[in-house]
Amino acid sequence: MRLFIQVPCLNEEATLPLVLSTIPREIPGVDEIHILVVDDGSTDRTVEVARELGVEHFVFHTRNMGLARSFRDGVDYALQHGADIVVNTDGDNQYPQERITDLVQPIIAGSADIVIGDRQTKTIEHFSWFKKMMQGIGSTVVNFAAETSLPDAASGFRAYSRESLIRLNVVTEFSYCMETIIQAGKKRLRIESLPIKTNPKTRESRLFKNIFQHMARSGQAILRSYVMFKPHVVFLTLALLFFLGAMIPFGRFLVLTWVGTAGDHIQSLILGSALLVGSLLSIALLVISDLLKTNRTLMEDALERIKLIQYAPDRVIDPHHARLSDATSHPSMPVAMPQRFAAEPEVAAASDAELQPVAQAAPRASV
Repeated sequence: MRLFIQVPCLNEEATLPLVLSTIPREIPGVDEIHILVVDDGSTDRTVEVARELGVEHFVFHTRNMGLARSFRDGVDYALQHGADIVVNTDGDNQYPQERITDLVQPIIAGSADIVIGDRQTKTIEHFSWFKKMMQGIGSTVVNFAAETSLPDAASGFRAYSRESLIRLNVVTEFSYCMETIIQAGKKRLRIESLPIKTNPKTRESRLFKNIFQHMARSGQAILRSYVMFKPHVVFLTLALLFFLGAMIPFGRFLVLTWVGTAGDHIQSLILGSALLVGSLLSIALLVISDLLKTNRTLMEDALERIKLIQYAPDRVIDPHHARLSDATSHPSMPVAMPQRFAAEPEVAAASDAELQPVAQAAPRASV
């Protein structure tokens, strides 16, 4: 059993040592533990600090690409290096890394595909009452969309099995948290929750500027995923609302016709016609979305098969002895030497056998 613990970082040189020092080095049921740092365009010494602390696996982004892209690229790197379980934590030391042992146990036991740390947001002191309330509302909405019962849908402290990661596809650019839960719920993956206590706050969130931006982007991600997986509910509801709305002015016009004054209220007929057109358009969108859903299902099935081939055992890169030439054998890992590492003689002159397994960058990979 091979475990990869990925730590997305954006200028985390101050908190990264705290994160790495609390990551367990031995876990029952796990044979290998590897730490992967996803550098999302850091401009400080995050990478250098990670190297000094013994981290060997890296994903480099030449600019800030966001949490969702960092998660996706980290997962790709981990699976290409034979990960059976991938744990995602955070570089700001928000989550208790010592609980990773408990987080992965349901997956090791085979009782869950995904395990999510429940931060118990109502007990977090630095959360305002408004943020606590919105966290609860957000989790309720996600649970409704995904048909799950998770207490903390926004938590980024998670463990994924290899099988679940092959079936999930992250397409949003903001945060993968909501999207992957809705996908997992619709694909009938087993999700469990683990109560945890977060660490004291170290800095403000860099994912969003304020709570309202977070609400807007999260709502957009939830709505997009819901429409993707349940277009019938969305467009049938819209069609029904438009139709009922059209019946009101039509009924009014009909009544006025009976009393002989319809000619003075032609606006009711115009409004009713506009609403009826909206209902018909919703039905048309329903037909189109149903066809797109069928096409997406077929494409996802094909993508799963491609991933099974791409991450097959005979194509896995050995995380202990990865070479530069290994990376080029994978189409999702093109190689380019970033200037800041090419400038280091000990790295630039290293042979394939001596090169540490640093890996991909976005939008293209770099070593």
